Amino acid sequence: MWLATTLIVFYLARYISKYIQHPIVNPLLICLLVIIPLLVWLNVPYETYFEQNKWLNALLEPAVVALAFPLYEQLSQIRQKWKVIFTACLAGSVLSMLTGAGIALSLGADPQLTASILPKSVTTPIAMAISEQIGGVPAIAAIMVIIAGLFGAVLGYPLFRLVGIEAPIAKGLTMGTVSHALGTAKAAEENYQDGAFSSLALVICGVMTSILAPAIFPLILKLFS
Repeated sequence: MWLATTLIVFYLARYISKYIQHPIVNPLLICLLVIIPLLVWLNVPYETYFEQNKWLNALLEPAVVALAFPLYEQLSQIRQKWKVIFTACLAGSVLSMLTGAGIALSLGADPQLTASILPKSVTTPIAMAISEQIGGVPAIAAIMVIIAGLFGAVLGYPLFRLVGIEAPIAKGLTMGTVSHALGTAKAAEENYQDGAFSSLALVICGVMTSILAPAIFPLILKLFS
């Protein structure tokens, strides 16, 4: 029942977003605003909802792998601009971890919660693994990933238009670096090249964050202790 409910709500949300065409009318955001109150109202445990939607969850990893196709089509540009791409992804990964963890600690979060927030800008499976490795709670990490992705998907392109950013590589790398798969999906809707560079940043930043997080997290804790 909940699998059917999720699919119906999502496709209705997609229809509404195409009809209204406003950044705030994001399909995922609409789904959250409908399904979460419904689950609370009907007193349905999260475990029950997750179990009935396990097939949708299983599609997440092959969906990320499928992003390799637009990467292949942009291979010539990637070869030409690999220094820019690597530098942008490295800077974005480090800053995403520093800002998230730094803000959390400055507001009084304990180390466990901070470790859950630190990998917020990479895709869910990677963020959960990183969080568990450095002493966080994977479930909280997954929630933070969704929040970060939603902010990027809703606010990313309005901000690009506001400051006059038009280059596909700039928009794509930004969306993939800070908003992972949700930002990449939005980038792919806006422009094919944006989506290709965003999917590239999604992969690179996931790898970089996995490697750097165990070293950066103790430094952040010392800095704010």
